[in-house]
Amino acid sequence: MCGRFVQSLTAVEYLEALQIELPVVGGFSPEPIGRYNVAPRTRVLLMHQEEEGLRLEPVPWGYAPPWATGPRPPAINARVEKVATGNFWREAWKGGRALVPADGWYEWKPDPNDPKHKQPFYFRLRGGGPLFFPAVGHLPRHGREVQEGDGFATITMASVGGMAEIHDRRPLVLGPAEARAWLDPAVGPQEAEEILHLGMPEEAFEWFAVGREVGSVKSEGAGLISPIHGSS
Repeated sequence: MCGRFVQSLTAVEYLEALQIELPVVGGFSPEPIGRYNVAPRTRVLLMHQEEEGLRLEPVPWGYAPPWATGPRPPAINARVEKVATGNFWREAWKGGRALVPADGWYEWKPDPNDPKHKQPFYFRLRGGGPLFFPAVGHLPRHGREVQEGDGFATITMASVGGMAEIHDRRPLVLGPAEARAWLDPAVGPQEAEEILHLGMPEEAFEWFAVGREVGSVKSEGAGLISPIHGSS
């Protein structure tokens, strides 16, 4: 799964990594975002495309369709196996594709000697650099402000290899070309589903243990992604 991630760079740096040739509608802040412990239910910089161009704006991390009621909190992750066909995601899948630009994400591995304690690990592209999580949700359109009911969920996939030793799920990550296609409203649902099978493989990433401070949503700062002593 993906329950915490890092979004610390400037919007320009994410746009340059995406290599997209579209005007940005509504502008964006030139300042670094500087978030090293992005938590669910907070507003997160999201990219989505309209006829006029690309929009970058903070949208709540968490999605529920309008008909969903009850105490269940909004979903923060959508399984790639169900997102194109599940009833819960039907409305989001039809018209709510977006990208979450990020630097990396965290997963927690239970301590085999004490399952109540978990060791956090930080995952990123080998050599660093921005990455892009595909997302679906209910998004603000045509210049309107974010309102109640807007929100998104990132898409996850099964982990394999060494990643599976940390956690059995991980966020799906798209390369720039696939990310641009995912955003394109001209790409139909069937082709969009095929794009999700083109996510970056395990070999594209590296990961290492970090301090347990990241477990608290109140913790923040670049020190959270520093490897702990003896980690590799």
